[in-house]
Amino acid sequence: MTRTDVPATWDERATLTTFLDYTRATVRAKCEGVTDEDARRAPLPDSPLMTVKGLVSHVRWVEYSWFQVVLLGEEDAGPWTKEDPDREFTYALDTPIEQLLDEYDAQSARYRELVASLDLDTLAQRNLGRAGRPATLRWILFHLVEEIARHNGHLDVVRELVDGTKGD
Repeated sequence: MTRTDVPATWDERATLTTFLDYTRATVRAKCEGVTDEDARRAPLPDSPLMTVKGLVSHVRWVEYSWFQVVLLGEEDAGPWTKEDPDREFTYALDTPIEQLLDEYDAQSARYRELVASLDLDTLAQRNLGRAGRPATLRWILFHLVEEIARHNGHLDVVRELVDGTKGD
């Protein structure tokens, strides 16, 4: 995937999907060259969830949750449990970082096709807890850009702490 934030056209759909793809590609860029050992390390005191692998897993499952559970109304099959609501950060620590990234890329390709097939005003099948009503696909795309971009900032910090690599 090419890492660009410049859409081919300037319509709303192209702008939203280009920025979502840009944040996704940035996840991969932030992980380039990291060793499996470093990707598993949690360098922040009192923050065992903040690992490169954990963050990659988290953004993957965040997209799953928004697209498959909220938008499509599917049963939630995420790794989290009532006892361990942040399990997506830790369950994949023994999975190679390249595998996590490849799985995220494959999932992103499926969601890219899903988004292309729907109108931006498509209502989610499940209501947002805070708003009490369904979000639109447009809102979900905006939210995912924000969410993944924020976690890219976390990846910057964690990556610099584990191996000194500074992001761009």
